[in-house]
Amino acid sequence: MHTDAESPRIAVFGAGAVGCYFGGMLARAGLPVTLIGRAQHVEAIRARGLFLDTLQFQQSISVTAATTPEAARDADVVLFCVKSYDTETAARSLAPHLSPSALLVSLQNGVDNVVRIEVATGRHALPAVVYVAAAMAGPGHVKHSGQGRLVVGRLPEQPPELDQRAAQLATLFQSAGVPCEVSKNIQGELWAKLVINCAGNAVSALTRASYARAAAHEPAREVMMATAREAIAVARAAGVALPAADLVEKGLQLAHSLGPATSSTEQDIARGKRTEIDALNGFIVQRGRALGVPTPVNHTLWALVKLLETSLAG
Repeated sequence: MHTDAESPRIAVFGAGAVGCYFGGMLARAGLPVTLIGRAQHVEAIRARGLFLDTLQFQQSISVTAATTPEAARDADVVLFCVKSYDTETAARSLAPHLSPSALLVSLQNGVDNVVRIEVATGRHALPAVVYVAAAMAGPGHVKHSGQGRLVVGRLPEQPPELDQRAAQLATLFQSAGVPCEVSKNIQGELWAKLVINCAGNAVSALTRASYARAAAHEPAREVMMATAREAIAVARAAGVALPAADLVEKGLQLAHSLGPATSSTEQDIARGKRTEIDALNGFIVQRGRALGVPTPVNHTLWALVKLLETSLAG
């Protein structure tokens, strides 16, 4: 258990399911955490605490909550958890309120958020690869249904001093019961997660099926595998050193392990919200076109999700 006197102050900017899960775990361990999010969640958290409904425990956590970026002004670590399409706007709104020594950490889908954050803020950000199945079951209520680990590290073009910050961050999360690994190939890890997201997110969204159900259904599984292979081909053409693991098989195993969980893309569609499909399959299509790599399956999934977004918008 931490005490405030010895603990870094944490702010979570974009306190949705991912931000509330990891911020909640840090707060549960005694770290001073401020969740910055939408009014309905903030009001509920202020009134009743953040309810963490996990596979291991169910607990209401007392945590500070706010709706504006000014609340991050005293933070030593800022977990940047907004949707990928909001990266630039959110980063610019946050930048004036960051302390000079604050560590900015991107916990987002996609592979290019850190570069976009750095351009928008003029300061370095540390990438984190997120593996968690979580959803907001209601205002101030996080439902966790699988995984819950992070991989962090600095990109090759970033200064070596960030290695120490990454190690400190990993220790911080580990002390709160969150598995966190430091990788010397974080770019490869980001792309590996992108491959897995591309394979499962759109299929789950278009069919309203859980990851496990999609992976167990042979025709859907074949679509998922073809999608992953296209994304892998794009990564290799881009010169990315992917991890040695069989990412197609790893993705299917992960899908099976997540049981009833659905993708964040499916959750967005269910709520009638914009999805991150442009940062997932859409990104693979864009990069594949630039690199001369065909991506017909990714293009089909991207196009269908975009059409579904348009239909839901009326």
